[in-house]
Amino acid sequence: MKKKALVVSAAGAVLALALSACGGGGTETPAAEGGGTSAPAAAGAAGFNAGLENVTNPSDKKGGTLKMAVTEDWDSVDPGDTYYGMSWNLLRIYGRPLVTYNPAPGAKGRELVPDLAESLGQMSDEGKTWTYKLRAGLKFEDGSPITSKDVKYAVLRQLDKKTFVNGPTYFNDWLDLPKDFESVYTTPDVNTDSAIETPDDSTIVFHLNKPYAGFDNFAALPATVPVPQAKDTGIKYRDHVIASGPYKFETVEAGKTYTLVRNEQWDQATDPVRKALPDKYEISLGVEGNDLDNRIIAGDLHVDIAGSGVQPAALGTIQTTPELKERADNPVAARTWYISILGDVPPLDNIECRKAVILASDRVGLQNAYGGQLAGDIATSLMPPSIGGWKKLDLFPTASGDEAKAKEALTACGQPNGFETTMTFRADRPKEVAAAESMQQALAKVGIKLTLKGFPTSEYFTAYAGKPAYTKANGIGLATNGWGADWNDGFGFLSQIIDSRTIREAGNYNLSIKDPAVDALVDQAFAEQDTAARDAIWGQADQKVMEGAYVLPAVYAKGLLIRGKGVTNQFITGAFDMYDYLALGVQ
Repeated sequence: MKKKALVVSAAGAVLALALSACGGGGTETPAAEGGGTSAPAAAGAAGFNAGLENVTNPSDKKGGTLKMAVTEDWDSVDPGDTYYGMSWNLLRIYGRPLVTYNPAPGAKGRELVPDLAESLGQMSDEGKTWTYKLRAGLKFEDGSPITSKDVKYAVLRQLDKKTFVNGPTYFNDWLDLPKDFESVYTTPDVNTDSAIETPDDSTIVFHLNKPYAGFDNFAALPATVPVPQAKDTGIKYRDHVIASGPYKFETVEAGKTYTLVRNEQWDQATDPVRKALPDKYEISLGVEGNDLDNRIIAGDLHVDIAGSGVQPAALGTIQTTPELKERADNPVAARTWYISILGDVPPLDNIECRKAVILASDRVGLQNAYGGQLAGDIATSLMPPSIGGWKKLDLFPTASGDEAKAKEALTACGQPNGFETTMTFRADRPKEVAAAESMQQALAKVGIKLTLKGFPTSEYFTAYAGKPAYTKANGIGLATNGWGADWNDGFGFLSQIIDSRTIREAGNYNLSIKDPAVDALVDQAFAEQDTAARDAIWGQADQKVMEGAYVLPAVYAKGLLIRGKGVTNQFITGAFDMYDYLALGVQ
């Protein structure tokens, strides 16, 4: 879940992962040859939030060095071993998946467009079989041809979660794999055609164990970036990823620096998505956060790769300095901060008691705990607005709390004088500490007494809030939580946190939703082939969660990002809710 932690922390997408990554779930909008379908910039597009819906400083000029930085290292540059949204965004400059996201501002950036493939997937067998044809003339950085077998191998290698622990498990869960297949490394001779066929060098066919009409979202995952088997070095492949995109690694100093230069074997004629404007990328790792912000403000750096927004110290400066505010964007991310209400612990097994918690809470106070309006809008649903199928729900309309209605709910659940329960939070996250304290103060007004317990982030879901045996034994009734999309549709956001069948002994992110009606909607969405109808079902599932009072939404995450000096074609992509790294150039 590292993608969720970064892709949409504060600004999203981080990834984003946002991701972010990508509502619409398969809407076909073909990219224009030679540069995607980027919307034209509004005349003189500039100013605060100009990058949300417009291309700022548009230019097709090539050349120069784009300087990027991040406060720490990330999991891996290996497309088969990454779960950070910033990685999913960045890796598209050196790796090409079958399908990717339209390089365009705002919601247009969530549209899936063909990349290595000639078109989006061709579905058959009622959604269980998906076929892609690769473009002609594709080459790796060494000049060798890219074939369907390289894509198949890439997908199969990342199934090995003992080697590649950071990657997602969608292909593990959905491919119709033979029972005796373990890994490309331990069982290389097992025939895997039941899962992936390559009848010729340009055709790849995926076979699923159950229908999924949004499979193009899987095809957009980094897992489909081709890997030549002869060059695969397992976990060490991250030291020299073989490029299929317009840039290749020149230097790799893990934890310190990455430098990418032009890949001479990349052919613009085979790539309808990328303009490949800079000559070079210089990426610095481990840059102190405030220093990073100051260097972008001054023009010494161009982009904060994390896309998570400026540090608190820079917020006031940007807001009060007109020239800086003109360069700032404040996007809503595909992430929601919320509080799980655990119905396993009485009296919260009674829906009226759960409603009392929501009605008594002060969501304005929760918004302030997470950083105020620039850090997020008050949430009224679990699913955030950037997800297809979102609709504004108003089941609990009083944002600052409604003591009278909360007391009515307490009476209805047989607890007219309130009750006691325990609330958990991540003790090393100051915003969650503040959120828990806000809840404690608000609920006390109606007689609900909260005992607060903080735990380290590293063990929060594995040993405490995400472990049902612990929560039941220790009377945990409320738990701070947060979630960001793997891609911006209902499946990419909701499936892992509302489906009761995902709950296991430990390591859970669905802490409180165990409703057969919700599970039935999940199954219905999986089987629906029409995008609009599928989005609507996820919206129904979101509403059903709120009707059951299983969660208290707090904030739709946002962050304050600042555009780099001299950076061209800078805009927020709805795929990752950060700047789209495919489009950037530098003057």
